[in-house]
Amino acid sequence: MRSFALAAGILLLAPLAACGSGDDQAAGTGWTFTDGRGITVTAPETPKRIVAQVSAAAALKDFGVRVTGTFGPLTRSNGTVEPEAGSLVPAEVTDVTGPEYGTLNLERLGSLDPDLLVSGKYAEFPGLWHLLEDQEEKAKQFAPTVGIQQSGADLPATIGRYAELARRLGGDVDSERVRADQRAFEAAAQRLRTIGDRMRAANRSILAVGGVQGEYFVVVPARNPDLAYYVQGLGLPIRTPDKPDTAGGGYFERLAWEQADRYQGDVLMWDTRPASLPPDQLKANPVFAAMPAAKADRFVEWDAVAPLSYASYARIMTKLADQLDAKLTGLL
Repeated sequence: MRSFALAAGILLLAPLAACGSGDDQAAGTGWTFTDGRGITVTAPETPKRIVAQVSAAAALKDFGVRVTGTFGPLTRSNGTVEPEAGSLVPAEVTDVTGPEYGTLNLERLGSLDPDLLVSGKYAEFPGLWHLLEDQEEKAKQFAPTVGIQQSGADLPATIGRYAELARRLGGDVDSERVRADQRAFEAAAQRLRTIGDRMRAANRSILAVGGVQGEYFVVVPARNPDLAYYVQGLGLPIRTPDKPDTAGGGYFERLAWEQADRYQGDVLMWDTRPASLPPDQLKANPVFAAMPAAKADRFVEWDAVAPLSYASYARIMTKLADQLDAKLTGLL
């Protein structure tokens, strides 16, 4: 696991102009970017027609870069935009998602004549996020790929990498809108820092959890950029389970539902992804329902796959601070 900077707050205040990966391009020498895998992508000119996984696409949009096509979950069955897709407007992009997870509609991808394909990268797994390894190889017939590392990195650093890529793609990351988003991010971070101080002083804790029909899981904060930052950078007391599932990358400890009360927290942070059960269904299990925090309905949301931008996380962290303030009433 990558170590985290002790002065994480300093990262928040660093100007976006300071972002750099050692591949600064000189005028007239073409376009280059070194991604999270250490792969340097070059092109004769700045890519214009970009296809990206939906959360990467939304992050780029938040930093001023227009994306032509997307893959991954864009809309729900009721027509609303998936949280993973953030600020994207479905009518403004072409969806090139294939029929199964990690696949692309290669014919539709080719019709876009893309210059670049972008997605997140989780080091423990081959390929890119929402793009299986063999599909990435096929996609490379149309355009080079960039992977932004999203595991083992903290939130401000990961947001900074998307900002850096956006700058290289022509996005105005120094615009007043982006700076306002960064100020909102910093304000929300300070609210969570204050809440964390109060919780630790009162010996209160948070447990991040989720479940499917067959099993229950407790989240490992250090493996997720947002939760890692909440703990290491802001001091939120989110518990770490004792036995992470290392075969699956160490993101969770998996438990049988009969063991759902192995770990306790004063507040339960539930995984909002569609595949994970919401609180009312989690509470259908009697062991889980008997936990004091579950009985008191002390639930707050974990938006696990949100776009990694200041705009996105300013909203998420403000919402989290609001929810914690409400649920901690009477406990602090």
